[in-house]
Amino acid sequence: MTGESRCELCERKVAQLTIHHLVPRSQARARKGSTLPTAKLCPACHKQLHVLFSNRDLKLKYAGVEELKSAPEIQKFLDWIRKQDPNKHIKVRRG
Repeated sequence: MTGESRCELCERKVAQLTIHHLVPRSQARARKGSTLPTAKLCPACHKQLHVLFSNRDLKLKYAGVEELKSAPEIQKFLDWIRKQDPNKHIKVRRG
């Protein structure tokens, strides 16, 4: 996705968004042809979610944008990322 849009998690205007499946495809039991709920996230937020949470946790505890925003594990990151230049490439550290 291109064009300037807002990340649904950090709410920054960014040039590129990624599609995050709120219920990870590996955890979903969707019927053929059905669609899973998604959120449009900046690459930094999307990567950070997958660093912090297992797919099982994403399915059971954080299957919505509001649940993700209120997760204590992500609060410090969101406070920090909101202050960053949206055009700057952000590296997310694993572990």
